[in-house]
Amino acid sequence: MAGWSEDIISCTRCSRLVTWRNNVSFNKPKRFRHWIYWARPVPGFGDLNAELLIVGLAPAAHGGNRTGRLFTGDRSGEWLFEALHKFGFASHSQSKHFNDSMKLYNAYITAVCRCAPPQNKPSTQELTNCQNFLEKDLKNLPNLKAVLTLGGIATSWFGKLIGEKLAFQHGKTQQVTYKNKRLTVFMSYHPSQQNTFTGRLTKQMWHRIFENIKNFLSSK
Repeated sequence: MAGWSEDIISCTRCSRLVTWRNNVSFNKPKRFRHWIYWARPVPGFGDLNAELLIVGLAPAAHGGNRTGRLFTGDRSGEWLFEALHKFGFASHSQSKHFNDSMKLYNAYITAVCRCAPPQNKPSTQELTNCQNFLEKDLKNLPNLKAVLTLGGIATSWFGKLIGEKLAFQHGKTQQVTYKNKRLTVFMSYHPSQQNTFTGRLTKQMWHRIFENIKNFLSSK
């Protein structure tokens, strides 16, 4: 595992998040009673030669915080990996656990907060504490051309990192520059149950985002 991933896994900067992630692992629901939770910060994963970076909010309490991999074992991940597989970015359409042989092609997944936060709401200080991990991800993706931000918080904090003002709007694209590299940011609602169950984000809307990304990368 890469050195910066080890730095992430061992991080204890945010006492509130350390307490929360541990409490969740001890007070797990019956359906996961046999699981030994990861209960640590979750590093990004994927293809280090990727042209596409996907930036989420944080690990889910009973998803990434349980399995040790972002978007793995939760409802948001069901939507994400289905789309990634459909458009050729992932080897499988589902990701249930860390050792399920999932491979990403030309894509890398990360988050602006690496620990599961209470009510999915990291504080400003907690997000600030995680910024250097996202910065290291960017430095280690030399072929990056496109960034997909999931939701308003991920969008605004990615913008803060690269020094660009990003105003979130689903379906919006914006050209930005980071360290003399031109990137295109694609914005989408997060595929959370709050958005998918209510119809705020439909499969048609979601797939259109990935179709646009695929077409963009194919044109480069």
